Amino acid sequence: MYTLYNIAIYIYYFGVIVTSLFNKKVRTMWRGERAAFGLLKEKTDPDADYVWVHAASLGEFEQGRPLMEAIRKRHPELKILLTFFSPSGYEVRKNYEGADIVCYLPLDTPMNAIRFLRTIRPKMAFFIKYEFWWNYLHILKYRNVPVYSVSSIFREKQVFFRWYGKHYSRVLRCFTRILVQNEKSRELLKGIGIENVDVIGDTRFDRVLQIREASKELPIIKAFCQDKPVFVAGSSWPPDEDIFLRYFNEHKDWKLIIAPHVIGEDHLKEIMSKNKRTTVRYTQTTEAEAADAECIIIDCFGLLSSIYHYGDVAYVGGGFGVGIHNVLEAAVWAMPVIFGPNNERFQEAQGLKAAGGGFDINTYLDFEKLMNRFASNEEYRLGCCKKAKAFVDSFTGATEKVLKICGLQ
Repeated sequence: MYTLYNIAIYIYYFGVIVTSLFNKKVRTMWRGERAAFGLLKEKTDPDADYVWVHAASLGEFEQGRPLMEAIRKRHPELKILLTFFSPSGYEVRKNYEGADIVCYLPLDTPMNAIRFLRTIRPKMAFFIKYEFWWNYLHILKYRNVPVYSVSSIFREKQVFFRWYGKHYSRVLRCFTRILVQNEKSRELLKGIGIENVDVIGDTRFDRVLQIREASKELPIIKAFCQDKPVFVAGSSWPPDEDIFLRYFNEHKDWKLIIAPHVIGEDHLKEIMSKNKRTTVRYTQTTEAEAADAECIIIDCFGLLSSIYHYGDVAYVGGGFGVGIHNVLEAAVWAMPVIFGPNNERFQEAQGLKAAGGGFDINTYLDFEKLMNRFASNEEYRLGCCKKAKAFVDSFTGATEKVLKICGLQ
């Protein structure tokens, strides 16, 4: 298995080199991985004790962030190394002040893993959710470094539980503890003989509470809302917009805030062309102009989590594509959350639905029926608000569980 894995890694590495000639994102990743050793040599303090946190991308970073910040606060004597696999994580968070060093993780070849771990010599390591690198993990185990999989989730279709994945599943035995989100994951791991498992939940719930506490007052949005019912569409894509714009073009008693996932002029013009309401763009308006508008489009990044605070009903996009975006950022503000049908793989959406605070739709008629009920039955909507908030509150505390298990409380 070891030989086959490394052959696959080298084939992948060759593919990355070739693809980098034509793909900017892949080229950015490849260059970042090559530069990682130089950055580590420059910034690593040989006398310090490092905690290594690895996140594949931005979503995993958000899961690991509460843990890093808790370690920083309680153990200032420890330094933190944060690594990423994807440019979508590294390029956004390369200046994150909660870590002492931020870099790409060099590809998991035997020599890269040896060189990386000789340089940093971590005291402890955390791999967030879906990261299972054979060489790094085996060397960590050989060196008796405690290593934890945090907020991981396992499904029957994963390679570990297939007949052809039996040998690769041995990589899971390298973890000191596997800290999973749910009981189903623990049962799946038990079925292949992995017993060092704790159900701790998802640290994202702790993160959204942090985000809520750090939310900003937005005078333009406050002026826009004017005590009228507000619908917030976050991280929307064209198929999402086709549905809710059709409804709100006809139902103008609601104020409409649209924060699209892709903020580009072509997409913004497309939204404007479909929208038949008086509309302003956030970066191009004033409080007075916003107050007279029926719709405001958020044409900048970094405000969505604060904007949800002003909503009465939220819609989270992506469910008509590869999958929904973060429903917890909306639910934490105690309001019902609507999303598209591709949500089966997202445990937080499934839990929100089961709790009565989340709703998936397949068609415009589904959306229309649901919104009409929210509009006509305030008692029902407020009940859904309470259920959404109770769901988020009931799952907080995963970070504390991680710290206790790892001896860092």
